[in-house]
Amino acid sequence: MSRFTVENEGLAREIIGRYPRPKSATIPLLHLAQEQDGYVADDAMEHIAELVGLTPAEVVGTCSFYEMFKREPVGTYLVNVCTNIACQLLGGEELLEHVEETLGVKAGGTTSDGMFTVEDVECIAACTEAPCLQVNYRYRHKISHDEFDRLVADLRAGRLADEIPVHGTLARVRQHIPADRAAGPSSPVGGSEPAWITSRPAPPPPPPEEKK
Repeated sequence: MSRFTVENEGLAREIIGRYPRPKSATIPLLHLAQEQDGYVADDAMEHIAELVGLTPAEVVGTCSFYEMFKREPVGTYLVNVCTNIACQLLGGEELLEHVEETLGVKAGGTTSDGMFTVEDVECIAACTEAPCLQVNYRYRHKISHDEFDRLVADLRAGRLADEIPVHGTLARVRQHIPADRAAGPSSPVGGSEPAWITSRPAPPPPPPEEKK
């Protein structure tokens, strides 16, 4: 378990500066913590609470609400196999069984080498592409058993490193907003509004109702 590194704490403060209220940065900071360690450590959530002015319990409450945040270590590659109705009808259950047999671990478990974690998941919004799965939330559509075996071999050999990063990597390109291009967030306390709101023209008043 770890707090943010010095470098990531600086990045966290940059992210917080984009929002009118520091606590609005909680979810981006949870992603940053997961990118750092591969999961969201308890110490990292305590650090986030300090940075945004929340209690650790409030940060845990946010973290635990979203499936994509993992509070325990997972494998380098998280394999989510959909077994909801569309995938189930087209072989999702059989695909999950094949995944478990191929990797030698049941859903919810991690391989002994720490490379793969398998999850049996609900709909992942690719019903027309069933059966489908995700590896670190990157889709594989209409995947056959043989295609899964090749996928595992490619991941083990590092041939997909440019396509599927390690778990926790949300995006490869980090957003940085120069100070002269920022929207100018301001505190909503006291009636003031962020610049992106105040820059909008006020809507015209509704026409007067006709008397009957």
